[in-house]
Amino acid sequence: MSEETATVEFSDTTKKMGDQIAEMTLKDAKELSDYLEEVHGIKPAAGGAVVMAGGGGGDGDAAAEVQTEFDVVLTGFGDKKLDVVKQVKAVTGASLMEAKKMVESCPATLKEAVSKEDAEKIKTDIEGAGGSIELK
Repeated sequence: MSEETATVEFSDTTKKMGDQIAEMTLKDAKELSDYLEEVHGIKPAAGGAVVMAGGGGGDGDAAAEVQTEFDVVLTGFGDKKLDVVKQVKAVTGASLMEAKKMVESCPATLKEAVSKEDAEKIKTDIEGAGGSIELK
């Protein structure tokens, strides 16, 4: 009998929904949180964010942390290399030659540990010039 009480059965619907939530990116989780609050009136816990903790694994604890600092990595420059070099120069404060070397040596980290707002602005500027950016 003790084995029966220790075993918990979950419906297929619950398993599917749980798996989908566990695989969400932080952006998706934030969007879900906003949707639940706006449409259904369900507010996040006192911590201010939807909790996405894993079940006891070491990797689950890292997934529950909200990333506040990002590294901006140039991953490509497309057809407009000169425009991308100019933007990299403006973002990094490097000389024109240093910016050119960064662009030609993709992937290259342009900025480290910047806020989400700053990282998104840099990404918008570089992508507007024709480059590719990845936020890590």
